[in-house]
Amino acid sequence: MALGDTLHTVDVELADVDRHVYETLALRVARHASETAESVAARVLAYCLEYQEGLAFGPGLGEPDQPALAVRDLTGALRAWIDVGAPDAARLHKASKAAPRVAVYAYKDPGPWLRTLAGSRIHRAEALVLRALDPELVGALAERIGRRVALAVSVTDGHLYVTVGGETLEGGVEGLALAG
Repeated sequence: MALGDTLHTVDVELADVDRHVYETLALRVARHASETAESVAARVLAYCLEYQEGLAFGPGLGEPDQPALAVRDLTGALRAWIDVGAPDAARLHKASKAAPRVAVYAYKDPGPWLRTLAGSRIHRAEALVLRALDPELVGALAERIGRRVALAVSVTDGHLYVTVGGETLEGGVEGLALAG
């Protein structure tokens, strides 16, 4: 018998000072049986950093050809493809052809991943938005995300402050660039 998804209910008070976004979010995040807690934490942080009308979680690992997060307009057209982790060059190429905006949030050391992408053929590579989440922040948040959790997420000057259970975690979001 295969294990099913675990559903996490994450209530977020978002204050993104950098983008002037202030929202109360009620997120339902499905965690595939083979997915790590760090991946879930990174998807939640990426959701907060990318929050806008039309943003939704993708179908998950069950449909690997879809983004982790997507922004669709009222007609259903894909406006942004947002991945979390270290997608390969072929996936980024496909994403860049499918959506006018592509963003990736790495949550582990991005160096090896960026080296594998160097010199690869990626459609509109110069337009990719690549960011690295602080791995220590992601790991600390992953330890605290249960089936139900409330977070206060503040973003200011590219720095994240996440309050969970009365404790504040913090870490940066670093912009990345492809070599060559």
